[in-house]
Amino acid sequence: MDGAVKLARTPVRLVSLGLLASIVLPATAAPWLDPGDPRARYSAQKLSDRGAMERTTSTWPMMWGNLEQGYEGATASSATPDTTLDYLKFERARQSSRGFRAEATLSGASEAALIQGFNAGPQDSGQAGLTMEWIGNHWALGLSPSFTQSPDDDDQVRADGSYLAFSAGNWIFGVGSIERWWGPGWQSSLILSNNARPIPSVWINRRNAAAPESEWLEWIGPWDFTAFLGELESKRAVAEPKILGMRLTMRPLQGLDIGLSRLIMLGGEGYSESSSTYWNAFIGRDNGQLEENDPGDQLGAVDIRYGTDLGPTTVGIYTQMMGEDEAGAFPARKSWLFGADATTSWLSAEQQWFVEYANTIADDFNGEAMPNITYSHSRYNTGQHYRGRNLAASQGGDARMLTLGGWHFLTSGTNLGARLSHIELNTDGSTTVEPGSRDVRYLVPVRDQSLMHLSLSLGTEVAGGWLSSQASYSDTKIETLSGEIDQWRIAAEWRYRF
Repeated sequence: MDGAVKLARTPVRLVSLGLLASIVLPATAAPWLDPGDPRARYSAQKLSDRGAMERTTSTWPMMWGNLEQGYEGATASSATPDTTLDYLKFERARQSSRGFRAEATLSGASEAALIQGFNAGPQDSGQAGLTMEWIGNHWALGLSPSFTQSPDDDDQVRADGSYLAFSAGNWIFGVGSIERWWGPGWQSSLILSNNARPIPSVWINRRNAAAPESEWLEWIGPWDFTAFLGELESKRAVAEPKILGMRLTMRPLQGLDIGLSRLIMLGGEGYSESSSTYWNAFIGRDNGQLEENDPGDQLGAVDIRYGTDLGPTTVGIYTQMMGEDEAGAFPARKSWLFGADATTSWLSAEQQWFVEYANTIADDFNGEAMPNITYSHSRYNTGQHYRGRNLAASQGGDARMLTLGGWHFLTSGTNLGARLSHIELNTDGSTTVEPGSRDVRYLVPVRDQSLMHLSLSLGTEVAGGWLSSQASYSDTKIETLSGEIDQWRIAAEWRYRF
């Protein structure tokens, strides 16, 4: 198999070979809060929209140092429901308290899911894992192998989520494989999401997104920064390319979050990975270059969200624009996402609602549509995919999707969720994605397909552990590069904390 912590011929590999790694499954101990928990995101975003937590909430994982700032602001606010704060405090005490802890996980799915959102679920027919972690004053370390039955990517023994991290000043440095979600969307991120398995990488993340103290920079407001350098798998058109990601967020006004993101794919088997290649890619010296001089494939994104409170509720509007290339230092060949979200407190419970539209057809909004551009590249023919799945929006390129969704959070801890989507897949009816191996299932639509998709979810306590279950239905089978996806799907994951 491709080792999940293997980072060949790069500084990343030299670091990872000298470090032990661990798995971090959702809701496990770490110096951060992983993506995938809708109740945690609802709580953090609601605190932020009310002004109790002056931090951006569109970059995941979210550092606990930022969430702790929200505790102080919310304690004196009678407008903030106790359950909103209590849930984060409970998870904070469990996840990042010093010492040793363990968790067992069992999961399975009747079918892989093409369409996924922030709360992505299991993909394989069966998986079992045991997580053991230790957190100290400055270090966080764990070990948790998992075994997957009949995996879609031919990788049975995994170390997804593995990490070793340490803090120095206001920065956290790490190595391993952690999930990420960049952007304000609930259904999609146009640049980086948790749709695919996490990429092995080294990374740096600001620990607390406090505003600059300088009077010249204080207008920026609270700001956050993260960057990583990773390596993709060997079973692809160009084996083991490197991927460099960077994201900067700021909050110049209360409730206004602005995010700038960038992904660069470069190097790989047969291509330069010199320092000059990295530099040329970083400064964007690739447009107009001949193939042999082109340093790589670049994505750039800008996202904006504004949230505020309206009496007992909070509301927000957001957008994300992603470009496949650069024009005048600004992304071109654009894809767009627009959305609105709101919270309510009805029936002695709390709710999170959203409506979201995403269009991944390049320049479909502001010019002549350009098919087979989004998430594709002339050199890296496997595109922006990792082990068969898109690194960003699950529906892939050349698609339109409108989603209405929400969650109902009971005081008992049980969560109910529902999403209804109308989707137009691969509107051009063709694809340029080249699978890297017949042993890997590529969930890439191969023809123009229009469908309705319904997804229901339930999270509740079962047998002393936590059961997350999902059921979904599409009104037609989806044809992909690796065959059809069934219309019906059920999936479940059970976690037991020791």
